Amino acid sequence: MTRFVAWGVFLFGCMYFALPLIGMTEFSLKMRRGEYSFDAYVKVFEDARFWATFSYSIGLALATIVVGVLLVVPTAYWVRLKLPQARPVIEFITLLPLVIPAIVIVFGYIRLYNTSSFLPLTGSALGTDILLTMGYTTLALPYMYRSVDTGLRTIDVATLTEAAQSLGAGWVTILARIILPNVMVAVLSGAFLTLAIVIGEFTMAALLNRPAFGPFMQLLGANRAYEPPALAVIAFAITWGCMGLMQLVSRFSKHERARA
Repeated sequence: MTRFVAWGVFLFGCMYFALPLIGMTEFSLKMRRGEYSFDAYVKVFEDARFWATFSYSIGLALATIVVGVLLVVPTAYWVRLKLPQARPVIEFITLLPLVIPAIVIVFGYIRLYNTSSFLPLTGSALGTDILLTMGYTTLALPYMYRSVDTGLRTIDVATLTEAAQSLGAGWVTILARIILPNVMVAVLSGAFLTLAIVIGEFTMAALLNRPAFGPFMQLLGANRAYEPPALAVIAFAITWGCMGLMQLVSRFSKHERARA
């Protein structure tokens, strides 16, 4: 009986998530009256704004990943090595982006970094891009930090550090050539999650008036019928592709460790 209930809940959950996706995909294929076609997808891919906004968001995602790695890896490493008593505080800080809405964060940025402030980042496109990258880094912080922290728990940080220091390695060398390669799978997991977050984010990009993929999806949804579901399917495929790559990298790493 317990197994029957468990399978029933599992199937209900699968239907709850799968049926809307199936319905959306089917609707996106009905642009041509009376038959299924990929016309909506062709229209999306032929739209120059799709490629412009998508490439812009990919660039911001890469910048966010770099900033996130440079910020999180040294912090998580130092907390684990020297400041274990600070772990609850760091974990609380990294959880704040899940509690504070993105609209509150971006309004704070606009008030602090507008053209009348001491650091007028919103006064130029480059400055706004930098501000948006910092905002995305903040949104991705809970996922990146926990991925890296989980990776650090699987290795003996203290022993590796002492061995490297005994050979004359400095802190930068230890981080770049010893710690980072050992937690690369965890870093890639956080990177794929960051990419998925940046691709679908709307609030910050819209309020900072940047040509990102999220606002383009909303704009297309307000003016077209069949292209928005097609675009949503594409975004969904990108997100699940990132998740699949994350699982593939993790599985490949386990196989390599098993061989070693």
